[in-house]
Parts: sequence; structure tokens; C-alpha cells
Amino acid sequence: MPETADLLLERASAAVELAKAAGAAHVHAGASQARNVEYSLRDGILEKVQEDVARSVRLSLYVDGRYSRHSTSDLRPESLKSFVDEAVAMTRVLAPDPDRVLPDAALYPKGGTLDLGVVDSGVPALDREGRMARLKGMEAGLTGHEDVISWTAGITDSENWSAAVNTNGLSGTHHSTSAWCGAEVTLQDPSGARPEDWFWGGGHHLDSMPSPEAVAKKCLELARARVGSAKGPTAKTKMIIDPRSSGRLVSRLLGPANARSIQQGRSFWVDSIGKKLFSDKLSLIDNPLMKGGHSSRPYDGEGLASRPLPIIENGVVKNVYVDSYYGRKLGMAPTTGGRTNLLWGTGDRDLAAILADVDDAIYLTSWLGGNADGTTGDFSFGLRGHRVTKGELGPPIGEMNVTGNLIDLFAALIEVGNDNYAYSSTYSPTLVFEGVQFSGA
Repeated sequence: MPETADLLLERASAAVELAKAAGAAHVHAGASQARNVEYSLRDGILEKVQEDVARSVRLSLYVDGRYSRHSTSDLRPESLKSFVDEAVAMTRVLAPDPDRVLPDAALYPKGGTLDLGVVDSGVPALDREGRMARLKGMEAGLTGHEDVISWTAGITDSENWSAAVNTNGLSGTHHSTSAWCGAEVTLQDPSGARPEDWFWGGGHHLDSMPSPEAVAKKCLELARARVGSAKGPTAKTKMIIDPRSSGRLVSRLLGPANARSIQQGRSFWVDSIGKKLFSDKLSLIDNPLMKGGHSSRPYDGEGLASRPLPIIENGVVKNVYVDSYYGRKLGMAPTTGGRTNLLWGTGDRDLAAILADVDDAIYLTSWLGGNADGTTGDFSFGLRGHRVTKGELGPPIGEMNVTGNLIDLFAALIEVGNDNYAYSSTYSPTLVFEGVQFSGA
């Protein structure tokens, strides 16, 4: 293993041994190191250059039937011992919690290091020259336009290491890199308004970033589509959601699909497994082993080995996210504690083909706030977009609301595109719903 992984594994193992010596029956320790670099250029002026390295050790302690979590950024051996001794002493005064135990060791990864395709050696080698060249490329595409009031271009890159060790057999490391670039632009609208929009893209590899020219072009295209925005109509019609925005809606749907929310009575997913709640068109698999996936990982926060997890199959709920603690409270077998990469059952058409074939719909391009009730699924969101009539986009809509219930909405899903958005772990495509209630003018 590289030196950083060895060092973090050593620190996590040392923390486990110190906690056992202080009286902990069981311990889970995680150690991490992250290097982050960020540059931003605003209207031609270098506004921000920041580089930081953060290190930490996190402990989950099981002491005399009691449980607590602690973290420190001081990894020096002498400081680590004081931190651990104090953490164990504090845990002893807490109330007992019999459901807090380490996961079954059979659920941990079995040998070997997985190649998840999430490391690019070129990312830590990226220098000031390389970052500035990309910023200047975006600047070239964003300047010289009469309608541009201001713009900001940025690039961020990072390298992350982590290690996890516990007292019943877990020992693992994870290494990843990331590189992202993007811009935002504000325009002058003849009406006096100032429409704005943004576009960022990236991933684990340098070649995951879109070209500077593509960023500038997309940014201007998105912002110019907002010029002349007006309040939308009140209507009940189809809703077509752009892939860049559909991920947020899916995240709202899956937000309460976990054992914690279910156990605490804050989820509309209660007693849902095996039931057909949604449209036949909806199929989702959570896959933390996806090669190069934004959220790919060898194990979750508890150390449970990663594996593909079917969530919804043709509208039928197959699984929810179950960590070992709340799973024990509910009598449910653990699956994993949280969402990673979503794989979709997709259709045959992309956004352009879908829009060209629709008689009447609201095409949603972005959200404007709102809320959703995880207990009932009821929601109300603001949106921006366009009215589509006979395949033609109408003027931009800058103020409109959509209301309903998430279960009912996804039961009314009539088409899923084949154009998954590359720059989000939801990998969401175009989504088409029928009979959706909008309120506006």
C-alpha cells in the first residue's frame, strides 16, 4: 500500500488499541486525509487560491453497554492517547444502549483491494499553470459578449485517503481523486432583470472535466434561455424534467428510504418492501461498485462490504437503506447505510426527441426551492422552465409551483430517457410525468 494508506491504517489501529487499553469493549476507528485545491477567476481577476490538507481520526466506542462517537484532527501519538482516554471516560457516563453493537463480521469486505477506477495520478500532479490554463479557457468563452454583466470561473481538485479498523475484523483503506471545473454567468435582460445560470462538470479523473469551451458555451446557453422570463400558467399537464434537474427530485423520493427514518416514524417508505408503489417505468439499483462512479466505495461508514442493491424494480420496492443499528431496532437485515451511485432502467429516447414529440407540457429546467414531507410524501416546489406546445419551446417561465405527492407523482411516471446526467451520483435521465398540477398566473 502507498505510504499515506499505511500511515492512516497505523493511526486507526493505534486508536483502537488505545481505546481497548482504556476499557472499551469494542471500537471502530476511521482515519482520513484530504488535500483540496480551489482556484476561482471573477471577471478576469484571480479571486481565490486556496489549498488545504485536513486529517482526522474518528472513533465509535462501545463501553459497558454504552456508545459514543468522537473525532480529532490531532494525530500525534501523545495527543491521540489523551483524546482516546477522555472519550472512553465520557462514554461511561452515558445511558446504556443495547442495540449499539458492531456489525456482524461476515458483512465486511473479504480480502484484496478493489479497483473502482476512482484514482487519477494526474490530479495530484496538477499545477498552477494547468489550473490557470483551464480558467483562462473559460474566460475566453465568457468575455466579449454585450449581454454579459459578470462571470466567475472555477476549478477544484482533491485527493482523499481513508482507513477503517475495528475490533471484530475490519481493516480497509480507500483512495480517490476528483477534479471539477465550471462557471456561472449573469446577463443583462432588456427588461432590467439579471438572469443567471451555472454549469459545472467533473469526476474522479482529469478527463472527466468538460472542456473550458464547453463550460462557457453551456453556461451562456443556460443563462440566455432565461432572458424574458415571466410567470407560468396554472395548468394540469405533463411535466418533462431535464436530466440536470431530475436528480434532485429522485433524491427527495429516496431521502426517507432508510431504516432510521422508518424507525422514527418519519418515512412514507414504511412497510413498502414487496409493494408496487410506483410506475412500471421506474427501476433503480444502488451500485457502490460502479467503475469510476462518483460515490463508488469498497465499504460504507460502518465497514459493510459494498454490493449492488436493487431499490425499485418496475415500480416494486425491493430494498431500503438499512444500517446495522436501526436495522436491529426494526428486525431488518442490514443492507447499507446510505445512497451511492444510481443505475436506471432507461428508455429509448433522449430529451430532444421527447420534447419534439409532445403536444403540451411544462419542461422543467431548474428548481427554485420548496419542501417535501418525508412522512407523507406531499411536496411543493418552485421551478423554472418552458411551456412546450406541439414540440416547440415557449418563452421562459421564471416563476411557477408544482404540488402533489411523491408516491403519486412517481406512479404517474410515463417515460424515462436514455440520457443519464454524467455529473451527479444520481445519474438521472429525462423524466416524464403525466397529470401534474402546476400553479402560476
